[in-house]
This record gives sequence, C-alpha cells and structure tokens, in this order.
Amino acid sequence: MNLVRAELERLSARRFVQLMVVLLAFAFAVTAATTLAGSHKPSASELNSARAQATEARQGMETAYRECLARQGGSLPTEDSGLYLPADCSEIDPIRQSRLPIAADFLPGVFSFAQQARPLLYFLIAFLVLFGFLVGASYIGADLNSGGVVNLLLWRPRRLTVLGAKLGTLLGTVLVLALLASVAYLATFWVIGQTAGLAGRLSGEFWRELGAVHGRGLVLVLLATAMGFAIATLGRHTSAALGALAAYVVVWELGGRLVLEIIDAPQSDRFMLSSHIGAWLNGEARFYDTRICQGSNVGSYCEGFYTLTWLPSLLVLLAITGGLTAAAFAVFRRRDLI
Repeated sequence: MNLVRAELERLSARRFVQLMVVLLAFAFAVTAATTLAGSHKPSASELNSARAQATEARQGMETAYRECLARQGGSLPTEDSGLYLPADCSEIDPIRQSRLPIAADFLPGVFSFAQQARPLLYFLIAFLVLFGFLVGASYIGADLNSGGVVNLLLWRPRRLTVLGAKLGTLLGTVLVLALLASVAYLATFWVIGQTAGLAGRLSGEFWRELGAVHGRGLVLVLLATAMGFAIATLGRHTSAALGALAAYVVVWELGGRLVLEIIDAPQSDRFMLSSHIGAWLNGEARFYDTRICQGSNVGSYCEGFYTLTWLPSLLVLLAITGGLTAAAFAVFRRRDLI
C-alpha cells in the first residue's frame, strides 16, 4: 500500500500529467462554449415547421419505397422519375433504416443532445486515448531515463512488484479521471440541451447505447495507456513510444494501406489496427471490397461489404497490448537499469 501511495504522489506531481489535465479541461471548455454560442432555444413556430418538414421527408421515403416495389412488380413504367430506385428495394425501406427524419434534423443552429451526445462522446474518448497513451509513456519513460526507478528499487528491491505497482497505479488513476471527465462532459451538454437547445428523445435505449459506447471507450483508454507504458518501458524513454506510434501510423496505416490497395489484397482493412479500434468502439465496422462481388452471377444483387465485429477486434487489441506488456515486464526483469 505504501508503494501505491508513493506512486500515486509521483504521478500526480508530474508536470506533464498536470499539463495534460489542463489541456483536457481546456478542450472540454472550448467545446462546451462553442456549442453554447452556436445554439438557441427553438421557438414554437420553428418546432412546428421542423415537424412538418420531418413528416414530409418520411412521406417521401414511403412514396419512393412504394414506387420501387411497383416498378419491380411491373405495374409502373421504368422511366426515370428523378428518384433513386435501387435494384433491391429493401435499401430504401423506411423500416430498415437506422433512423428516420425527425424535427431536430430541420432545426439549424439548435443543439440536440440526443443527436450530438454520441459524436461528442467519440471526441472525448479520442482525447482520453491520446491522454492515456502519452501519460503512460511519460510516466515510466521519465523515471527510467532519469534514474528514478533505480532509486525506487533501492527502497523496494523487487522489480516486478515495482513495475506492477506503477502500471496499476497508472491505470487506476487514468480510469478515475476518465470517469469523472466523461460524467462532467456529458452532464454539461445535457444542461446545454435543456436550456439552450433540445434534449431530444432520451429513451432507455438511447442511454443503453450511449453507456455501451462509454464502457467500450473506457476499455480502449486503458488499453492505450498500458500500450504507451509498455512501449516506453521497452525503449527506456518516452520518445520510444512516440516514435513507435508515429512509425506505425506512417509506415503501416498510410504506407501499408497504399501497398495493399496497389496489390489489390482482399479485405485489407482487417490488417489495420484502426479498423479494429472502430469495430470495438462501435460494436461493428463495415468495409467495402470490390473482390467480394467478382464471383457473383450477372444481375444478382451484391453489396460488396464485409463486417468486423467487436469480439474479434477486442481479442486483437488485447493480444497486442498483452504481448507488449508481457514483453515489457520480461525485459525489465533482466535489464541493467544503470
């Protein structure tokens, strides 16, 4: 317990951590202020007009779907009427759509919490992922580079215990901070929606979906934190983690993706870590591949999409993070720290 308390004090006293917390609060404040300045409480006439436009848009979707079915059945001519009518009418079936037009879609300049909460949460998760990676890398990297770990081992000469305490303290602190930040963040925008915009339809399903994204986001933040910590431990410096991140993005996410497209590799997005992050965060991710429809019969309908689901993506992220962390502990156990 004394070791954990000491590590907690060391972590909270680091200037880089304090700077990142200030930047987190600043980004939060700017986002909230911008949203508040660009929104207003809609009047009764604006709401009535928006509801009428939403109703008209839904009716237009129904009309297009019925015309598509009629043309497929041969009861209507096939002349172009200006409407997009796909070969498979289920594409435009209103019942199959993820969402239908609502009044908030026709209220420009009005913040709707129900519509914007999820994109805002994605923004916060992205910032927290970067925050966790950088804090995790600098926390252990600075100690290894400055000799702080050696001094700590003189007091507690058990390498794995010391490194485990550092990692556990880091993950616990980042988790608490992420929870507090996300609760304050969403509560602030909920208040903005109530006072200077629209709350929207906040059903039980909405809160369950938002909670699921939030929970997956917190897992992603912890994985990024552990990954930054592990890479910096292996490289004995904070810059090792930053260099590894930059190298991965440039060499593989950009260069590797380009090479895979040139050689026309099938389902190349499966090999990208960003694809698995998106699939885990959203529950699934769909990608287009022209090779999927190459063997289809002429005239048959083929979407050309393939799907990454959350479970395989989570296993990939856990395997990478777990492998790096295990390697960091193994190297730290045998390495000469002087």
